[in-house]
Amino acid sequence: MTAAALKRYCLSLTGAVETHPFGPQTDVYKVAGKIFAIGGDDPLRVSLKCEPELAEQLRASYPAITPGYHLNKRHWNTVAVDGSIEDPLLRNLIEDSYDLVVSSLSKAKQRDLGWVGER
Repeated sequence: MTAAALKRYCLSLTGAVETHPFGPQTDVYKVAGKIFAIGGDDPLRVSLKCEPELAEQLRASYPAITPGYHLNKRHWNTVAVDGSIEDPLLRNLIEDSYDLVVSSLSKAKQRDLGWVGER
């Protein structure tokens, strides 16, 4: 997945917006004001929210998935987008992160997003 494809996919999720609170080199993707992905492109990587048990399993299974860089390492993984992680898995990890964030929003905000639950 390229940086452009990563950006397109994150922004394809309902209500997702891109911000740059840490400077132009870091893309921060939010839904309803809450971060679900943080991307950088030197080297290309993305940090994603994850259930703690799954986060540990993914780290044990994929060398490109490590504890969240400068984030709560229990709840965030950083994925090196180096071709070793298949695009469908990466898309699933992005969707899971998005769903974790949206599931924590109020029911009214979830309805506004048209969210009916995790995919």
